[in-house]
Amino acid sequence: MTDAKVFDELWQVICERAASESSEKSYVRHLLFHEKGIDKSLEKVGEEAVEFILAAKNGVSDKTVGEAADLIFHMMVALKAADVDFELVEEELAVRRAGMHLHD
Repeated sequence: MTDAKVFDELWQVICERAASESSEKSYVRHLLFHEKGIDKSLEKVGEEAVEFILAAKNGVSDKTVGEAADLIFHMMVALKAADVDFELVEEELAVRRAGMHLHD
């Protein structure tokens, strides 16, 4: 099992790219500051969700893993675009996980 800190590190990079005023080209900045606004990052979430579903449905495990990673990444960028801290999602998952133990 890998270290769950990868999500925290990824979130930090997304936040750093969002805050950067560098002229350096960044895919995250492209999504966050697109002329379509939040719609651009939300479109990417939808696109990646469909690609993940098709890969999983077709039983292509390596493609499913890649598409799952793409979906999670784009969902995190969309959260940033919506000004929702990823930590809140982590906290919600922790609450739900704790609640699951109550029913075991």
